[in-house]
Amino acid sequence: MEEKTYRVNERIRSPSVRLIGPDGQQMGIVSREAALAAAREAGLDLVEVAPHDNPPVCRILDFGKFKYMQKKKQQKSHAAQMKVKEIRVRPGTGEADLNVKINRAREFLTKGDKVLISVMFRGREAAHMEEGEKVLNHILERLMDLGKLEGTISRQPKRIVCTILPNARSGSS
Repeated sequence: MEEKTYRVNERIRSPSVRLIGPDGQQMGIVSREAALAAAREAGLDLVEVAPHDNPPVCRILDFGKFKYMQKKKQQKSHAAQMKVKEIRVRPGTGEADLNVKINRAREFLTKGDKVLISVMFRGREAAHMEEGEKVLNHILERLMDLGKLEGTISRQPKRIVCTILPNARSGSS
């Protein structure tokens, strides 16, 4: 993550700048000293927001508040990313334990996360894949109101796997 550094007040080097006022209106191209005076008069900072333009663009604003809002926006973009949560069950998982797992999966889907459901087989259980499919179909039945199946159900030697995507607006983020 790179944090963008801004030149503020006296650190601005250009002799003339394109100035944007505190309420967003264009004030035209003015000298650096005139821009600094306007910022002091407003009780705010002069911040160089586009240093590579000719002349550089400077804005009159509260720099502390500006940095806070930038950080908040960056954190929000991280939080919006979808995560994959895994629920693991076995063919012999009891009904009560299965209900707990299904409720956790429902929570994940309402938060907007994908849910990976794995039915694991140990030893001779692998000879009875149909038992695992019954468990998986039972789980899918109970979760289809909050999501939809992504792709197909994958059968592997020791497990059956599928992924459920949350519905378009089931998440309350």
